[in-house]
Amino acid sequence: MGEQGPGSPQRRWHGVHKALADPLRIRLVEALWEEPQSARELADRTGLPADRLYYHLGRLEAAGLVGIAEYRPLAHGKVERVYAPAVTEPPGDAATPEEMADFLGSMLDATRADINAAYRSREAGARREVDLLRGALRLTDEALAELREHIAGLADRFGDRDAPGSWTRVVVALVDLQDRPASPDAPAPDPPPPGPQTAPAAEDLPGRPS
Repeated sequence: MGEQGPGSPQRRWHGVHKALADPLRIRLVEALWEEPQSARELADRTGLPADRLYYHLGRLEAAGLVGIAEYRPLAHGKVERVYAPAVTEPPGDAATPEEMADFLGSMLDATRADINAAYRSREAGARREVDLLRGALRLTDEALAELREHIAGLADRFGDRDAPGSWTRVVVALVDLQDRPASPDAPAPDPPPPGPQTAPAAEDLPGRPS
């Protein structure tokens, strides 16, 4: 690519976490991962009017997360846009801690919606498996890195999109409950600024006769 400009990837991807700080948008992106779909098809999946989805799809498109894969012809000469996930992996977005918290909270809200839908389906007599485990582990930095690597290996092992079976949502959260010790490679913190200067006591002044 050429030099960085107004249409550079960094600017185009800016706001990724803001765009995903909504559980509905997360669900839309995840649905498009399965296959490209139009707003009408996404409306059937979400149970929401297509008109309501155009705003959210526009936000995702502006953030570079989805794009228009094709224009599908309809009756009477009309066409509909078919959306698909962006081909390029987004770079790290310079999100603030608040934006990251909103984004991760939306992921949990989307997961809650998946769980609710699964149990509604089970009440209707269908079969859906739901497993939720919550616990706490004491992990050193080395153990945490090993666990992350193990989780990534499992995702690669079972991540074949063309494999037979049912789509299953997998959510893994690793959240420290305590502050970790500072890394030995971390730079030392800056010394605190000097406090207000205090004038010496009269008896300490040099040259004062006793």
